[in-house]
Amino acid sequence: MTDEPPTIGPERLRERALQALTTARDRTALLTTCVDEPDLVAQHSPLMSPLVWDLAHIGNQEELWLLRTVAGREAMRPEIDGLYDAFEHPRAERPSLPLLPPDEARRYAAEVRGRALDVLENTPFEGRRLTEAGFAFGMIAQHEQQHDETMLITHQLRRGPRALTAPDPEPVAPWSGPSEVLVPGGPFTMGTSTEPWALDNERPAHVRTVPAFHIDTTPVTNAAYRAFIEDGGYDEEGWWTPQGWAHIRTHGLDAPLYWRREGGEWLRRHFGVTEAVPPDEPVLHVSWYEADAYARWAGRRLPTEAEWEKAARHDPATGRSRRYPWGDADPAPEHANLGQRHLRPAPAGSYPAGASPLGVRQLIGDVWEWTASDLLPYPGFNAFPYKEYSEVFFGPEYKVLRGGSFAVDPVACRGTFRNWDYPVRRQIFSGFRTARDA
Repeated sequence: MTDEPPTIGPERLRERALQALTTARDRTALLTTCVDEPDLVAQHSPLMSPLVWDLAHIGNQEELWLLRTVAGREAMRPEIDGLYDAFEHPRAERPSLPLLPPDEARRYAAEVRGRALDVLENTPFEGRRLTEAGFAFGMIAQHEQQHDETMLITHQLRRGPRALTAPDPEPVAPWSGPSEVLVPGGPFTMGTSTEPWALDNERPAHVRTVPAFHIDTTPVTNAAYRAFIEDGGYDEEGWWTPQGWAHIRTHGLDAPLYWRREGGEWLRRHFGVTEAVPPDEPVLHVSWYEADAYARWAGRRLPTEAEWEKAARHDPATGRSRRYPWGDADPAPEHANLGQRHLRPAPAGSYPAGASPLGVRQLIGDVWEWTASDLLPYPGFNAFPYKEYSEVFFGPEYKVLRGGSFAVDPVACRGTFRNWDYPVRRQIFSGFRTARDA
Protein backbone atom coordinates (compact mmCIF):
# COMPACT_ATOMS: atom_id res chain seq x y z
CA MET A 1 0.00 0.00 0.00
CA THR A 2 1.60 3.21 -1.16
CA ASP A 3 0.75 6.83 -1.83
CA GLU A 4 2.69 7.17 -5.06
CA PRO A 5 3.62 10.65 -6.27
CA PRO A 6 2.31 11.93 -9.60
CA THR A 7 5.32 12.25 -11.88
CA ILE A 8 5.01 15.85 -13.07
CA GLY A 9 8.05 17.99 -13.88
CA PRO A 10 8.37 21.66 -12.88
CA GLU A 11 7.58 23.09 -16.32
CA ARG A 12 4.52 20.90 -16.67
CA LEU A 13 3.45 22.04 -13.21
CA ARG A 14 3.93 25.65 -14.30
CA GLU A 15 1.77 25.04 -17.36
CA ARG A 16 -0.78 23.31 -15.17
CA ALA A 17 -0.83 26.27 -12.78
CA LEU A 18 -1.35 28.74 -15.63
CA GLN A 19 -4.15 26.64 -17.07
CA ALA A 20 -5.82 26.24 -13.66
CA LEU A 21 -5.66 29.98 -12.93
CA THR A 22 -6.98 30.85 -16.39
CA THR A 23 -9.83 28.33 -16.22
CA ALA A 24 -10.86 29.68 -12.83
CA ARG A 25 -10.83 33.30 -13.99
CA ASP A 26 -12.85 32.47 -17.12
CA ARG A 27 -15.46 30.84 -14.92
CA THR A 28 -15.50 33.78 -12.51
CA ALA A 29 -16.11 36.09 -15.48
CA LEU A 30 -19.01 33.94 -16.68
CA LEU A 31 -20.65 33.91 -13.25
CA THR A 32 -20.34 37.68 -12.78
CA THR A 33 -21.23 38.93 -16.28
CA CYS A 34 -24.40 36.90 -16.89
CA VAL A 35 -26.44 39.13 -14.55
CA ASP A 36 -26.86 42.90 -14.22
CA GLU A 37 -25.28 45.07 -11.53
CA PRO A 38 -28.30 44.96 -9.17
CA ASP A 39 -27.97 41.17 -8.99
CA LEU A 40 -24.23 41.45 -8.38
CA VAL A 41 -24.58 43.76 -5.38
CA ALA A 42 -27.72 42.17 -3.90
CA GLN A 43 -27.65 39.57 -1.17
CA HIS A 44 -29.83 36.74 -2.47
CA SER A 45 -29.73 34.85 0.83
CA PRO A 46 -28.27 35.67 4.26
CA LEU A 47 -26.33 32.40 3.88
CA MET A 48 -24.39 33.80 0.93
CA SER A 49 -22.28 36.85 0.10
CA PRO A 50 -23.22 39.30 -2.64
CA LEU A 51 -21.55 38.13 -5.85
CA VAL A 52 -19.50 41.31 -5.96
CA TRP A 53 -17.94 40.43 -2.58
CA ASP A 54 -16.75 37.08 -3.92
CA LEU A 55 -15.34 38.80 -7.01
CA ALA A 56 -13.09 41.18 -5.05
CA HIS A 57 -12.30 38.58 -2.36
CA ILE A 58 -10.85 36.32 -5.07
CA GLY A 59 -8.54 39.12 -6.16
CA ASN A 60 -7.62 40.05 -2.61
CA GLN A 61 -6.62 36.49 -1.66
CA GLU A 62 -4.56 36.21 -4.83
CA GLU A 63 -2.78 39.44 -3.95
CA LEU A 64 -2.17 38.38 -0.35
CA TRP A 65 -0.62 35.03 -1.25
CA LEU A 66 0.98 35.38 -4.68
CA LEU A 67 2.06 39.02 -4.73
CA ARG A 68 2.78 39.76 -1.09
CA THR A 69 3.72 36.37 0.40
CA VAL A 70 5.36 34.60 -2.55
CA ALA A 71 6.87 37.61 -4.34
CA GLY A 72 7.34 39.93 -1.33
CA ARG A 73 5.67 42.89 -3.04
CA GLU A 74 4.01 45.80 -1.26
CA ALA A 75 0.25 45.76 -0.81
CA MET A 76 -1.78 47.22 -3.67
CA ARG A 77 -4.92 48.03 -1.66
CA PRO A 78 -4.19 47.41 2.04
CA GLU A 79 -7.26 49.42 3.05
CA ILE A 80 -9.61 46.74 1.66
CA ASP A 81 -8.05 43.73 3.38
CA GLY A 82 -10.52 43.86 6.26
CA LEU A 83 -13.53 44.12 3.95
CA TYR A 84 -12.64 40.84 2.27
CA ASP A 85 -11.48 38.90 5.30
CA ALA A 86 -13.98 36.04 5.53
CA PHE A 87 -13.36 35.62 9.27
CA GLU A 88 -13.76 39.30 10.11
CA HIS A 89 -17.19 39.74 8.51
CA PRO A 90 -19.82 36.96 8.41
CA ARG A 91 -21.81 36.67 5.19
CA ALA A 92 -24.95 38.27 6.60
CA GLU A 93 -23.01 41.51 7.27
CA ARG A 94 -21.23 41.84 3.95
CA PRO A 95 -23.90 43.80 2.01
CA SER A 96 -23.56 46.65 4.52
CA LEU A 97 -19.79 47.02 3.98
CA PRO A 98 -18.31 49.67 1.66
CA LEU A 99 -17.47 47.07 -0.99
CA LEU A 100 -15.79 47.84 -4.28
CA PRO A 101 -18.45 48.35 -6.98
CA PRO A 102 -18.49 45.74 -9.77
CA ASP A 103 -16.36 47.58 -12.32
CA GLU A 104 -13.72 48.49 -9.74
CA ALA A 105 -13.70 44.95 -8.35
CA ARG A 106 -13.11 43.59 -11.85
CA ARG A 107 -10.27 46.04 -12.51
CA TYR A 108 -8.64 45.18 -9.19
CA ALA A 109 -8.87 41.41 -9.77
CA ALA A 110 -7.52 41.83 -13.32
CA GLU A 111 -4.57 43.93 -12.20
CA VAL A 112 -3.70 41.40 -9.50
CA ARG A 113 -3.89 38.59 -12.05
CA GLY A 114 -1.58 40.36 -14.48
CA ARG A 115 1.06 40.74 -11.79
CA ALA A 116 0.50 37.20 -10.49
CA LEU A 117 1.23 35.71 -13.91
CA ASP A 118 4.57 37.53 -13.90
CA VAL A 119 5.26 36.01 -10.48
CA LEU A 120 4.31 32.56 -11.78
CA GLU A 121 6.76 32.87 -14.66
CA ASN A 122 9.68 33.81 -12.43
CA THR A 123 9.17 31.80 -9.24
CA PRO A 124 11.31 28.67 -8.67
CA PHE A 125 9.24 25.61 -7.82
CA GLU A 126 11.73 24.32 -5.27
CA GLY A 127 13.57 25.37 -2.14
CA ARG A 128 10.56 26.83 -0.35
CA ARG A 129 7.61 24.90 0.99
CA LEU A 130 4.99 27.40 -0.14
CA THR A 131 6.13 27.26 -3.76
CA GLU A 132 7.31 23.64 -3.90
CA ALA A 133 5.71 22.05 -7.00
CA GLY A 134 3.78 25.31 -7.51
CA PHE A 135 1.67 24.76 -4.39
CA ALA A 136 0.77 28.43 -3.78
CA PHE A 137 -0.51 28.83 -7.34
CA GLY A 138 -2.51 25.62 -7.12
CA MET A 139 -3.93 26.74 -3.77
CA ILE A 140 -5.10 30.03 -5.28
CA ALA A 141 -6.65 28.29 -8.31
CA GLN A 142 -8.52 25.97 -5.93
CA HIS A 143 -9.60 28.92 -3.80
CA GLU A 144 -11.06 30.73 -6.80
CA GLN A 145 -12.85 27.62 -8.01
CA GLN A 146 -14.32 27.07 -4.55
CA HIS A 147 -15.71 30.60 -4.66
CA ASP A 148 -16.99 29.96 -8.18
CA GLU A 149 -18.96 27.05 -6.76
CA THR A 150 -20.23 29.33 -4.01
CA MET A 151 -21.30 31.88 -6.62
CA LEU A 152 -23.09 29.14 -8.56
CA ILE A 153 -24.98 28.28 -5.35
CA THR A 154 -25.96 31.96 -5.19
CA HIS A 155 -27.23 31.78 -8.77
CA GLN A 156 -29.44 28.85 -7.77
CA LEU A 157 -30.75 30.82 -4.76
CA ARG A 158 -31.49 34.02 -6.70
CA ARG A 159 -35.01 34.64 -7.92
CA GLY A 160 -35.70 35.63 -11.48
CA PRO A 161 -35.25 34.18 -14.94
CA ARG A 162 -32.50 31.79 -15.96
CA ALA A 163 -29.09 33.49 -16.24
CA LEU A 164 -26.90 30.46 -16.96
CA THR A 165 -27.24 27.70 -19.53
CA ALA A 166 -25.37 24.47 -20.21
CA PRO A 167 -26.17 21.26 -22.06
CA ASP A 168 -27.68 18.41 -20.07
CA PRO A 169 -25.63 15.29 -19.37
CA GLU A 170 -26.01 12.43 -21.82
CA PRO A 171 -29.14 10.37 -21.07
CA VAL A 172 -28.59 6.78 -19.97
CA ALA A 173 -30.91 3.86 -19.39
CA PRO A 174 -32.15 3.58 -15.80
CA TRP A 175 -29.53 1.83 -13.66
CA SER A 176 -30.25 -1.91 -13.59
CA GLY A 177 -26.94 -3.18 -12.19
CA PRO A 178 -26.32 -4.28 -8.60
CA SER A 179 -27.65 -1.87 -6.01
CA GLU A 180 -24.59 -2.21 -3.79
CA VAL A 181 -20.96 -3.32 -3.85
CA LEU A 182 -19.03 -5.25 -1.20
CA VAL A 183 -15.81 -3.52 -0.16
CA PRO A 184 -13.52 -6.07 1.52
CA GLY A 185 -12.16 -5.38 4.97
CA GLY A 186 -8.56 -4.65 5.77
CA PRO A 187 -6.05 -1.81 5.69
CA PHE A 188 -5.68 0.86 3.02
CA THR A 189 -3.78 4.13 2.58
CA MET A 190 -5.96 7.15 3.37
CA GLY A 191 -4.96 10.73 2.57
CA THR A 192 -1.83 11.75 0.70
CA SER A 193 1.70 12.92 1.33
CA THR A 194 2.66 13.32 -2.31
CA GLU A 195 -0.19 14.99 -4.26
CA PRO A 196 1.46 18.35 -5.11
CA TRP A 197 -1.53 20.59 -4.53
CA ALA A 198 -3.32 18.64 -1.80
CA LEU A 199 -4.41 20.88 1.06
CA ASP A 200 -3.41 20.43 4.67
CA ASN A 201 -6.47 18.47 5.82
CA GLU A 202 -5.77 15.79 3.16
CA ARG A 203 -2.33 15.11 4.65
CA PRO A 204 -0.46 13.02 5.63
CA ALA A 205 -1.00 9.60 4.08
CA HIS A 206 -1.66 7.02 6.79
CA VAL A 207 -2.97 3.49 7.08
CA ARG A 208 -6.57 2.88 8.12
CA THR A 209 -8.15 -0.50 8.71
CA VAL A 210 -11.81 -0.69 7.73
CA PRO A 211 -14.04 -3.75 8.31
CA ALA A 212 -15.85 -5.10 5.25
CA PHE A 213 -18.96 -3.15 4.27
CA HIS A 214 -21.46 -2.72 1.46
CA ILE A 215 -21.90 0.65 -0.25
CA ASP A 216 -24.47 1.85 -2.78
CA THR A 217 -23.29 1.48 -6.36
CA THR A 218 -24.73 4.90 -7.22
CA PRO A 219 -25.86 7.92 -5.21
CA VAL A 220 -29.41 7.83 -3.87
CA THR A 221 -31.82 9.06 -6.56
CA ASN A 222 -34.74 11.45 -6.47
CA ALA A 223 -37.10 8.52 -7.03
CA ALA A 224 -35.68 6.65 -4.04
CA TYR A 225 -35.83 9.74 -1.87
CA ARG A 226 -39.41 10.42 -2.97
CA ALA A 227 -40.34 6.96 -1.64
CA PHE A 228 -38.98 8.05 1.75
CA ILE A 229 -41.11 11.20 1.64
CA GLU A 230 -44.25 9.35 0.58
CA ASP A 231 -43.77 6.74 3.29
CA GLY A 232 -44.01 9.53 5.87
CA GLY A 233 -40.29 9.88 6.40
CA TYR A 234 -40.60 13.51 7.49
CA ASP A 235 -43.38 12.63 9.95
CA GLU A 236 -41.72 9.74 11.78
CA GLU A 237 -39.49 10.91 14.61
CA GLY A 238 -37.80 7.53 14.88
CA TRP A 239 -35.79 8.04 11.69
CA TRP A 240 -34.20 11.29 12.86
CA THR A 241 -31.52 12.29 15.32
CA PRO A 242 -32.96 14.49 18.09
CA GLN A 243 -31.24 17.53 16.58
CA GLY A 244 -32.47 16.68 13.09
CA TRP A 245 -36.04 16.16 14.26
CA ALA A 246 -36.02 19.48 16.12
CA HIS A 247 -34.63 21.21 13.03
CA ILE A 248 -37.18 19.92 10.52
CA ARG A 249 -40.11 20.57 12.89
CA THR A 250 -38.92 24.08 13.70
CA HIS A 251 -38.49 24.96 10.02
CA GLY A 252 -41.41 22.97 8.62
CA LEU A 253 -39.27 20.90 6.24
CA ASP A 254 -40.96 18.11 4.29
CA ALA A 255 -38.83 17.70 1.14
CA PRO A 256 -35.42 18.70 -0.29
CA LEU A 257 -34.75 22.38 -0.81
CA TYR A 258 -36.47 23.83 -3.92
CA TRP A 259 -39.00 20.94 -4.14
CA ARG A 260 -42.75 21.57 -4.00
CA ARG A 261 -45.74 19.32 -4.55
CA GLU A 262 -48.26 20.43 -7.14
CA GLY A 263 -51.20 18.08 -7.51
CA GLY A 264 -49.72 14.60 -7.64
CA GLU A 265 -46.36 15.75 -9.01
CA TRP A 266 -43.17 16.96 -7.40
CA LEU A 267 -41.63 20.04 -9.02
CA ARG A 268 -38.43 21.90 -8.27
CA ARG A 269 -36.88 25.27 -9.08
CA HIS A 270 -33.58 24.80 -10.86
CA PHE A 271 -31.50 27.83 -11.92
CA GLY A 272 -34.56 29.93 -12.69
CA VAL A 273 -36.62 27.18 -14.33
CA THR A 274 -39.42 25.13 -12.77
CA GLU A 275 -39.28 21.48 -13.81
CA ALA A 276 -40.54 18.07 -12.78
CA VAL A 277 -38.13 16.40 -10.39
CA PRO A 278 -36.07 14.00 -12.58
CA PRO A 279 -36.48 10.52 -11.00
CA ASP A 280 -33.12 9.07 -12.07
CA GLU A 281 -30.89 11.95 -10.99
CA PRO A 282 -29.09 11.80 -7.64
CA VAL A 283 -31.06 13.69 -5.03
CA LEU A 284 -29.72 17.20 -4.49
CA HIS A 285 -29.96 19.91 -1.82
CA VAL A 286 -30.48 17.68 1.20
CA SER A 287 -28.97 18.26 4.62
CA TRP A 288 -26.93 15.75 6.61
CA TYR A 289 -29.95 15.30 8.86
CA GLU A 290 -32.10 14.34 5.86
CA ALA A 291 -29.46 12.00 4.45
CA ASP A 292 -29.04 10.30 7.83
CA ALA A 293 -32.81 9.92 8.30
CA TYR A 294 -33.23 8.40 4.84
CA ALA A 295 -30.45 5.91 5.54
CA ARG A 296 -32.13 4.83 8.80
CA TRP A 297 -35.47 4.47 7.01
CA ALA A 298 -33.79 2.29 4.37
CA GLY A 299 -32.27 0.06 7.07
CA ARG A 300 -28.81 1.35 6.29
CA ARG A 301 -26.47 4.14 7.37
CA LEU A 302 -24.20 6.79 5.92
CA PRO A 303 -20.67 5.59 5.13
CA THR A 304 -17.85 6.87 7.28
CA GLU A 305 -15.30 9.11 5.61
CA ALA A 306 -12.74 6.27 5.69
CA GLU A 307 -15.23 3.88 4.09
CA TRP A 308 -16.03 6.38 1.36
CA GLU A 309 -12.35 6.91 0.56
CA LYS A 310 -11.59 3.20 0.56
CA ALA A 311 -14.47 2.59 -1.87
CA ALA A 312 -13.16 5.42 -4.06
CA ARG A 313 -9.40 4.81 -4.03
CA HIS A 314 -8.46 1.30 -2.90
CA ASP A 315 -7.47 -1.15 -5.61
CA PRO A 316 -7.76 -4.70 -4.19
CA ALA A 317 -5.65 -6.11 -7.04
CA THR A 318 -2.59 -4.04 -6.21
CA GLY A 319 -3.25 -2.95 -2.64
CA ARG A 320 -2.50 0.71 -3.45
CA SER A 321 -4.67 3.78 -3.26
CA ARG A 322 -5.35 5.55 -6.55
CA ARG A 323 -5.66 9.30 -7.01
CA TYR A 324 -9.19 8.79 -8.39
CA PRO A 325 -11.56 5.84 -8.66
CA TRP A 326 -10.55 5.23 -12.30
CA GLY A 327 -6.80 5.51 -11.71
CA ASP A 328 -4.15 8.21 -11.48
CA ALA A 329 -5.02 10.17 -14.64
CA ASP A 330 -6.50 13.65 -14.24
CA PRO A 331 -10.31 13.76 -14.70
CA ALA A 332 -11.57 13.78 -18.28
CA PRO A 333 -15.16 14.27 -19.50
CA GLU A 334 -15.73 10.52 -19.74
CA HIS A 335 -14.80 10.03 -16.07
CA ALA A 336 -17.03 12.41 -14.14
CA ASN A 337 -19.47 15.31 -14.22
CA LEU A 338 -17.28 18.22 -13.08
CA GLY A 339 -16.47 21.83 -13.85
CA GLN A 340 -19.96 23.26 -14.43
CA ARG A 341 -19.93 21.51 -17.79
CA HIS A 342 -23.55 20.69 -16.96
CA LEU A 343 -25.84 22.42 -14.48
CA ARG A 344 -27.23 19.24 -12.97
CA PRO A 345 -26.15 15.79 -11.84
CA ALA A 346 -26.01 13.04 -14.44
CA PRO A 347 -28.47 10.14 -14.09
CA ALA A 348 -27.51 7.40 -11.66
CA GLY A 349 -25.26 4.85 -13.34
CA SER A 350 -23.54 7.32 -15.67
CA TYR A 351 -19.80 7.44 -16.36
CA PRO A 352 -18.82 3.74 -16.41
CA ALA A 353 -15.27 4.86 -17.30
CA GLY A 354 -15.11 6.61 -13.93
CA ALA A 355 -16.05 3.59 -11.83
CA SER A 356 -13.84 2.35 -9.01
CA PRO A 357 -12.00 -0.99 -9.25
CA LEU A 358 -14.92 -2.62 -7.45
CA GLY A 359 -17.50 -1.01 -9.73
CA VAL A 360 -18.82 1.85 -7.57
CA ARG A 361 -19.99 4.69 -9.83
CA GLN A 362 -20.09 8.48 -9.64
CA LEU A 363 -17.93 8.78 -6.55
CA ILE A 364 -16.40 11.88 -8.14
CA GLY A 365 -18.63 14.68 -9.44
CA ASP A 366 -22.43 15.02 -9.68
CA VAL A 367 -23.19 15.62 -5.95
CA TRP A 368 -21.17 16.16 -2.80
CA GLU A 369 -21.81 13.10 -0.64
CA TRP A 370 -22.48 13.42 3.07
CA THR A 371 -20.57 10.98 5.28
CA ALA A 372 -21.16 9.95 8.87
CA SER A 373 -17.90 11.52 10.01
CA ASP A 374 -17.06 14.73 11.82
CA LEU A 375 -14.25 16.84 10.38
CA LEU A 376 -11.12 15.81 12.31
CA PRO A 377 -7.38 16.06 11.61
CA TYR A 378 -5.45 13.08 10.34
CA PRO A 379 -2.68 11.67 12.55
CA GLY A 380 0.35 13.92 12.06
CA PHE A 381 -1.71 16.85 10.71
CA ASN A 382 0.20 20.09 10.28
CA ALA A 383 -1.65 23.32 9.51
CA PHE A 384 -0.27 24.87 6.32
CA PRO A 385 -0.04 27.56 5.16
CA TYR A 386 -2.58 29.01 7.62
CA LYS A 387 -4.67 27.44 10.37
CA GLU A 388 -7.89 29.13 9.24
CA TYR A 389 -8.19 26.87 6.20
CA SER A 390 -8.89 23.70 8.18
CA GLU A 391 -7.79 23.69 11.80
CA VAL A 392 -10.40 26.11 13.13
CA PHE A 393 -13.18 23.87 11.77
CA PHE A 394 -12.09 20.60 13.37
CA GLY A 395 -14.62 19.08 15.76
CA PRO A 396 -18.15 17.67 15.94
CA GLU A 397 -19.83 20.82 14.62
CA TYR A 398 -19.08 19.99 10.97
CA LYS A 399 -19.81 16.89 8.91
CA VAL A 400 -17.54 15.76 6.07
CA LEU A 401 -18.68 15.64 2.44
CA ARG A 402 -16.73 13.82 -0.25
CA GLY A 403 -16.47 13.47 -4.00
CA GLY A 404 -17.34 16.88 -5.40
CA SER A 405 -20.35 17.94 -7.47
CA PHE A 406 -21.10 19.05 -11.00
CA ALA A 407 -20.17 22.54 -9.76
CA VAL A 408 -16.63 21.56 -8.70
CA ASP A 409 -13.65 22.06 -11.00
CA PRO A 410 -11.21 19.14 -11.31
CA VAL A 411 -8.44 21.25 -9.71
CA ALA A 412 -10.47 21.29 -6.48
CA CYS A 413 -11.56 17.66 -6.53
CA ARG A 414 -9.68 14.40 -6.04
CA GLY A 415 -10.00 11.15 -4.15
CA THR A 416 -8.49 12.68 -1.02
CA PHE A 417 -10.28 16.06 -1.11
CA ARG A 418 -12.34 16.86 2.01
CA ASN A 419 -15.26 19.27 2.19
CA TRP A 420 -17.31 20.04 5.29
CA ASP A 421 -20.38 21.94 6.40
CA TYR A 422 -22.97 22.23 9.13
CA PRO A 423 -25.44 19.30 9.16
CA VAL A 424 -28.34 21.72 8.51
CA ARG A 425 -26.95 23.01 5.20
CA ARG A 426 -29.07 22.39 2.09
CA GLN A 427 -28.20 25.18 -0.34
CA ILE A 428 -24.96 23.37 -1.22
CA PHE A 429 -24.94 20.80 -4.05
CA SER A 430 -25.21 17.90 -1.60
CA GLY A 431 -26.52 14.36 -1.94
CA PHE A 432 -25.40 11.03 -0.50
CA ARG A 433 -25.16 7.28 -0.81
CA THR A 434 -25.73 4.72 1.92
CA ALA A 435 -23.81 1.78 3.34
CA ARG A 436 -24.28 -1.20 5.65
CA ASP A 437 -22.04 -3.54 7.60
CA ALA A 438 -21.03 -6.72 5.79
